[in-house]
Amino acid sequence: MTLYRANPKHGVAWITGGSSGIGRALARDLASQGYAVAVTALDDDPIDTLVVETAQMPGSVTAFPCDVTDEPRMARTVAAIEKELGPIVLAIFNAGNYISTPGENLVVNDFRRSFEVNYFGIINGLVPAVERMRVRARGHVVLVGSVTSYFGWPTTAAYGGTKAAINILAESLKYDFDKMNVRIQVFNPGFIDTPLTEKNMLPMPGLMPVSRASRRMARGIKSGGFEVHFPRRTSWPLKLLALLPRPLCRGFISLMTSWKARPLHYDRKPPIE
Repeated sequence: MTLYRANPKHGVAWITGGSSGIGRALARDLASQGYAVAVTALDDDPIDTLVVETAQMPGSVTAFPCDVTDEPRMARTVAAIEKELGPIVLAIFNAGNYISTPGENLVVNDFRRSFEVNYFGIINGLVPAVERMRVRARGHVVLVGSVTSYFGWPTTAAYGGTKAAINILAESLKYDFDKMNVRIQVFNPGFIDTPLTEKNMLPMPGLMPVSRASRRMARGIKSGGFEVHFPRRTSWPLKLLALLPRPLCRGFISLMTSWKARPLHYDRKPPIE
């Protein structure tokens, strides 16, 4: 049996984190393909303009505001989408944040908030959406990771940790999702020119415009395999780098980022009890 792949004729595409960046661009691209797109973002994030922008497209965009860290509300959002628009056949878990975590200024809440949004924000939507897919015996799930999941980078202890966890989550679920006829993919983009990457302190080789990244994701949904990574000129070298012994890998990253030459900064001083 060929594993199910989402089709706009079958139902709804749901995107979390769809008010800006890749999520917003991808919602537009999927609406152009004829999908009824449900977009979830925080209540005060601007989705109205996206609805207007896509009004003349073959598909449509409808806002379903929700905080992805709110487990009960996410379950209610899934139910509301299916009641108003139809069955969710494609769930794209894209919502995420980036909090820099320099080793000299570790704050527990930075790690907690990163996992609440980036990891549990997926789980809170994945569980109710996949339960409905399981009953229908078909579905398609996309988890948005990052090339920072391949190995550790400076200041990414929280963010990279969440993205590594997302990759393991996808790997682990695939065994049973295949038997349920639910396709799961993990997308590991490189550096994309979005509001999120503006917070990044690191060099960003191969920085990709968000419109190109969105088109690459749309192609990956239509024909890609389990992992979709891009841009290739960045992701393939990083994959190869991850195969090296860790001391060599860390040495290369330290050299590339000039990290050893950077002084420690004590911008934040958490209280010491």
